[in-house]
Amino acid sequence: MLWIGTDTCALGPYRADLVETYWRWEQDPALLVGYGRQQPVSLEARTEGIAHQLRGDNIRFTVYDLATGTPVPAGVATLLPDASVRTAEYVVMLASEARGRGLGTSATRLVLDYAFHVTNLRMVWLKVLAPNKAAVRSYEKAGFRAAGALREAGYWLGGVCDEVLMDALASEFIGPSVITA
Repeated sequence: MLWIGTDTCALGPYRADLVETYWRWEQDPALLVGYGRQQPVSLEARTEGIAHQLRGDNIRFTVYDLATGTPVPAGVATLLPDASVRTAEYVVMLASEARGRGLGTSATRLVLDYAFHVTNLRMVWLKVLAPNKAAVRSYEKAGFRAAGALREAGYWLGGVCDEVLMDALASEFIGPSVITA
């Protein structure tokens, strides 16, 4: 089941039956570096965690790659909402084989479209490690803007680095919407 999408990318439900796939993606060393987390987790711990995630208030999507015409799971996108102020933190993770083709930008635009037109959020924000230039460019293409930095808040390849804060506002979200079209 796909909820919203374009010709190349779609968002669908976060699924317990994909826990091993999600876990495999999360163990990719390049992803661990991008998140600034230094340790992998066991499949058993990830399986326990998904049950909690499925019951939680966060908005989670499986990202699907539609390049071949058949939906292929390619990542996870999450909104961590703060209902009292109508904002949310955004987190995205793509499988290594899905990176570098614009899928992250497309998925992020779809999540912002959903956030602003379905859940009525007024702002979505994220943190990204400053040396992760590809991610920063992708977020900018999707509609995020730099909002500041947390100095020396992260690690990149064993070295201390800044975390860039970025935000996207509903009032500034332009471009095509698959929801309002």
